[in-house]
Amino acid sequence: MAVSTRERILDAAMELFGRQGYKGTSVVQIERAAGLSPGAGGIYHHFRTKEELLAAGIERHLSRLAALRDIRALFTGLGDLRAELTLTARYALAELDREADLLRILASESRTRPDLVESAVRQLVQATYAGFADWLAERAGLSPERAEAVAAVALGALFSTRLLRLLLGADPIGVDDSQFVETWVEMVAALLG
Repeated sequence: MAVSTRERILDAAMELFGRQGYKGTSVVQIERAAGLSPGAGGIYHHFRTKEELLAAGIERHLSRLAALRDIRALFTGLGDLRAELTLTARYALAELDREADLLRILASESRTRPDLVESAVRQLVQATYAGFADWLAERAGLSPERAEAVAAVALGALFSTRLLRLLLGADPIGVDDSQFVETWVEMVAALLG
């Protein structure tokens, strides 16, 4: 399947923004990485500004995460709490790995573009927490307050294990994913009673 020029530009820009930061990435670098003639302004046929390109890239990443934001849709009919939790953890970690560029961009741009980052965080993080809390309340019969607290602890652990790796450039914890997920499932199942 052929990838459109616009998609190639978005792919290249998000990878470069994630690796070098928004400020550290030039339009010429993006054009080169997207297979366009560097310095010819080909980007501007698709995006008015570099800032518009960043916003479009973030929005594209967020739209890909719709399944993560509605986590309850993953478990229809499974009926086994531990299996459901294991799938949740594995799926969330895999999505966070796939969205490493987006997470790096959000971390690096939070001070200079708070409005853009706030919207992305609201869509990605807050909606994911709310969806998981709703699922916990339904699945385990928790009060909304208890479900929100368990969701904060559980998803906080998943997010932090990946964010530490992304922000520090190394895995400071050193626990492999299988052991982490197994422990996470035990912890969350215990919290659910």
